Amino acid sequence: MPSADTAAAGRTLLEVVRLSTRYLADHGSASPRLDAEVLTASALRIRRLDVYLQFDRSLSPSELSAVRDAIRRRAAGEPVAYITGRREFYTREFIVTPDVLVPRPETEAVVEIALRQVREKRAGDYQRARVAVADLGTGSGCIAVTLACEEPDLDIIATDVSDAALTVARMNAELHGVRDVVDFRQSSWADDIERKVDVVVGNPPYVTSSELSSLERDVCDFEPHAALDGGVDGLDAYRELLASVQRLPASPTVILEVDPRRAERVAALIVDALPASAVAEHPDLTGRTRVVAAVPPDADAAAT
Repeated sequence: MPSADTAAAGRTLLEVVRLSTRYLADHGSASPRLDAEVLTASALRIRRLDVYLQFDRSLSPSELSAVRDAIRRRAAGEPVAYITGRREFYTREFIVTPDVLVPRPETEAVVEIALRQVREKRAGDYQRARVAVADLGTGSGCIAVTLACEEPDLDIIATDVSDAALTVARMNAELHGVRDVVDFRQSSWADDIERKVDVVVGNPPYVTSSELSSLERDVCDFEPHAALDGGVDGLDAYRELLASVQRLPASPTVILEVDPRRAERVAALIVDALPASAVAEHPDLTGRTRVVAAVPPDADAAAT
């Protein structure tokens, strides 16, 4: 970001955005204009649209200071979501902190398939019962909270080993008015669940240990490695999650996000763990497998 001298009092909002865009482009941002607009709006506590509706507004020294701080943090590689403290997911705004992964659009596919399963079950043998869903490794709670918002009569359990992550997830549940719908538990995967659940969802870590250092700076230097590192082959978390699911009283439908490069191996792990279930791979908008789902023989085949 330009120095205090070059970003002197009297600069208009549009001038600051232009200077910030140039600065971020020079410091490696892949979307400098978008970042500049979002961060400026956040620092000034206005809508992004207001950046243009108020384009000729002169900024005070304190406002310039707030914008400069946000832009410098982004130039150092910090994700926009951590600077603003917010990220949109499935049309809703979620609180994010460095204790959780930044929610990503590809994870919305897990929500879509889970909702399809829930609605199929409700139309079948579950018409008079609440469908039970377990979100394992909930992180920010974006999956569990979204499901609760979309289908408020679900019975949802959300687990995570990180107490800090659960704090963020609870804040998001409170933000969206579903705090009483989701049962948050500090647990490794399904280890603390002793009851029958109908649907398991999750986005386990799937980056190999050797790949961590080659990730984009935004991810490698700022997002929690515990939520990224999947071990030598990127599959350790899937093995642990599936082992915990095997201990549940009955086999649920399982819907997991995957790295497209390892989708077949995840599918094979699911077949080994849940041999009676029908396994299917689901592509994202680019045609690459993003979700692997397994449906037990007594469940509706919405995810097949």
